[in-house]
Amino acid sequence: MNKILSGALLFVLSYSSLHAQEKKWALTKDRIVTPWAEQVDPKSPLPDYPRPQLVRTQNWKNLNGLWSYAITPKNQNDPVKYQGSILVPFAVESALSGVTKTVGKDSVLWYKNNITVPASMKNQEVLLHFGAVDWQAEIFVNGKSAGKHEGGFDPFTFNITSLLKKGGTQEIKVRVWDPTDEGPQPRGKQVRKPEGIWYTPVTGIWQTVWLESVPKTHIVATRQTPDIDAKTLAVHVNVESAQPGDQIRITALDGENKVAQKEAVVNEAISLAIENPKLWSVKNPFLYDLKVEVLRKGKVIDKASSYFAMRKSSMARDKNGIQRMLLNNEFVFQYGPLDQGWWPDGLYTAPTEAALIFDILKTKEMGFNMIRKHIKVEPARWYYECDKLGMLVWQDMPSGDLGNHWEPNLGTMGGTDKNRSPESEAMYRKEWSKIMDDLHNFPSIVVWTPFNEAWGQFKTKEIAEWTKAKDPSRLVNSASGGNHVITGDIVDLHHYPDPKMPRPDLFGPTHAIVLGEFGGLGLPVSGHTWKEKDNWGYQSFKTADELFEKYDSFIRSIEGLIKKGLSAAVYTQTTDVEQETNGLMTYDRVLKLPEAKIKAANDRLYLVTP
Repeated sequence: MNKILSGALLFVLSYSSLHAQEKKWALTKDRIVTPWAEQVDPKSPLPDYPRPQLVRTQNWKNLNGLWSYAITPKNQNDPVKYQGSILVPFAVESALSGVTKTVGKDSVLWYKNNITVPASMKNQEVLLHFGAVDWQAEIFVNGKSAGKHEGGFDPFTFNITSLLKKGGTQEIKVRVWDPTDEGPQPRGKQVRKPEGIWYTPVTGIWQTVWLESVPKTHIVATRQTPDIDAKTLAVHVNVESAQPGDQIRITALDGENKVAQKEAVVNEAISLAIENPKLWSVKNPFLYDLKVEVLRKGKVIDKASSYFAMRKSSMARDKNGIQRMLLNNEFVFQYGPLDQGWWPDGLYTAPTEAALIFDILKTKEMGFNMIRKHIKVEPARWYYECDKLGMLVWQDMPSGDLGNHWEPNLGTMGGTDKNRSPESEAMYRKEWSKIMDDLHNFPSIVVWTPFNEAWGQFKTKEIAEWTKAKDPSRLVNSASGGNHVITGDIVDLHHYPDPKMPRPDLFGPTHAIVLGEFGGLGLPVSGHTWKEKDNWGYQSFKTADELFEKYDSFIRSIEGLIKKGLSAAVYTQTTDVEQETNGLMTYDRVLKLPEAKIKAANDRLYLVTP
């Protein structure tokens, strides 16, 4: 897997333009920042190869760095002049952008950069990739539109070959409009006026921008689904501009050893037999390598590398008739923090690769085996690290179009679905489908969560069943802490601060029972808070010892709940976020309690047998 580690190893990166290097940029330091902020190189921020599930080892170029920016009225077609430099891929509101300005629904954000296309990309198709842009983006190359995209959490690509000039520099412009909480689109926890559990807007480019050159006929994506019972791996390969007779060759590898190989006609389903499979688990996160090739008359015309794992996410009844969540057909109590993935300096974007990995490593060291990725989607490299480290992931769909009724009670947990407009529904369905497709190959993801606390929750039964049909290989938590109907695989209660569980007599025979949020124990740490005052937690403490005593009492309670039927629990939360101080770490990533102390408490949960 080392071949995926760094873009610096995969391609010699040339910086986007000499003009951009001469522009001034400075980290905004009006609030706390993480230790990694000072390590950000404005000439090459986040240089690592951005797509670990489909790797081509040559002919890519990272376009992160200093671009020009302008904020103009929404009805203005093109900026008269640009207002300064912005560090891509950090959102314009963030400290690391060097701008720290808000945009709003009545304005648009423009980016401009002059780039050179490497000679090695000549006579090939040139693709322009964006990891994520929040929310509506139109891309221009040399003054002509390459295309539009709507969606703040999914990657997108345009083929810009026909728009490139011969030789010299190429001008790229990006126009972004983002209504934040004044539109119905999925936007997570972003609001115009941050307070409580709602945070700063994130507008514009917030993941890596990059170029890639490919042959006319090339691999666009793969979809691989393991079946540990049948000992097979199902693979589908999406190929652009395939010709009649073209074939796909798939090779599975354990290190240098060939495990399986098969050829098939393009677009034909492929099933690889994986004999004596090494199962991926929390304790042994084994990853197989995968080689994908397109053949024409026996000659390889495109190839890419990927990886996969043999693992199963399912549920079954225990001896008492209670549904239990299973990993590889065995009960594993899943316990992890609510992880929102926010940064005081980068907002949605971690300052460096080391920072991105830090939270996962610390979560593992604290004895958690799962992370609930809450109301946000991370860059692909985050999931790749979870795959390598053996960290289970529950993936939320980012919320949007809030405003319906929520009843967080211990009984039927009723409430009403929201009547969303056709436009709003279409936005949700399109982006959730794309997110699931983009993240399908990451084995660490074991649960999909379409809705949280009834925020914009609509047509619950239909959406849950559609989610399950789209990916039967994972469990569906239809409404985490929200309005429940008899659908999906999981019934999920939120209860603060102390742990409770849904009623086993009502839900246990049909659904796995989980505690989707609890805790929220607050401890503001002087010098490490977003605000000097008005910080809060669901229950606040003055010392770390007091906090741990309460936390440990919660663990004792959960031990009893596991015996009654609880399959999983989620503690709020990994880090403080803005004015919330209920993290196990501060917002700038200072631990409030020793990892070993938390781990000793958490480890007790995995010893409980139903």
